[in-house]
Amino acid sequence: MVEVNKRAVLPPLPLHGGCSCGAVRYRITGEPLTFYLCHCTECQRHTSSAFGESLRTKSADFVVSGAVQLIERVAESGTRRQGWFCPRCGVRIWHSSAGSDEINVKAGTLDDTHWLMPAGHIWTRSRQPFVTFEPGALIYPEQPEAGYGRLKSRWREMINSSFS
Repeated sequence: MVEVNKRAVLPPLPLHGGCSCGAVRYRITGEPLTFYLCHCTECQRHTSSAFGESLRTKSADFVVSGAVQLIERVAESGTRRQGWFCPRCGVRIWHSSAGSDEINVKAGTLDDTHWLMPAGHIWTRSRQPFVTFEPGALIYPEQPEAGYGRLKSRWREMINSSFS
């Protein structure tokens, strides 16, 4: 996995991304708030992988073009989650808690992912047994604290030397 002391080099804004078929495109105009890996069973199902990649950003900094489909569910934490997908190819583009001014862009949908480095890991109690964590990693067995304060602080430290 990733060494804690490494830096994430944020590319110039805006960041761009979209779905597999190209029907949905987006751009992120502001600095992302944090990037983390979620090991919950829901993310494992959505990605058909060991975890989901979430790039948290302010919803005001996210601009989408193309038709999207909303699917709502109640998460294990009890909060109502909203997920937006491309209705053509089915790719999940972003999700959020109902009423939040922050969203989680599914980072694998970014056009350029080479710079991504997680600030931490959440819902690790359901991680796949082959996933290991780097020494000193921020690890949450379940949901992080309200506001994701420690993950956001770690992210700022990681990009501090690269964002101007």
